[in-house]
Amino acid sequence: MNKINIKEKFGLFSDHWSPKIVGELNGQAVKLAKVQGEFVWHNHENEDELFYIIRGTLKIEFEDKTIELNEGEMLIVPKGVEHRPIAEEEVWLLLFEPMSTKHTGAVESELTVENYEYI
Repeated sequence: MNKINIKEKFGLFSDHWSPKIVGELNGQAVKLAKVQGEFVWHNHENEDELFYIIRGTLKIEFEDKTIELNEGEMLIVPKGVEHRPIAEEEVWLLLFEPMSTKHTGAVESELTVENYEYI
């Protein structure tokens, strides 16, 4: 049982769209990610996805609307809902997902991470 300093953890990496695991609980991964630019359209067939904004502004596009999230706000995207995150400037995210969740869902792209790094 160790205290985790989120700000310090964000200082350990600079790559975008490559979530890092900082903890696990009840089969869930607690991940941090820095994102910038446009991600791929995708969904998670069997899992909901939680986005919590630590720094910056993230837009998440859906088929029928776009939701903008600012620092201190969060959104839970229900399983099966097609979405695409967009960050015009660098955004720091905290994510909760099952350990087996790929951040690109079933979509394979150059952004897909196969093995998450623990920091």
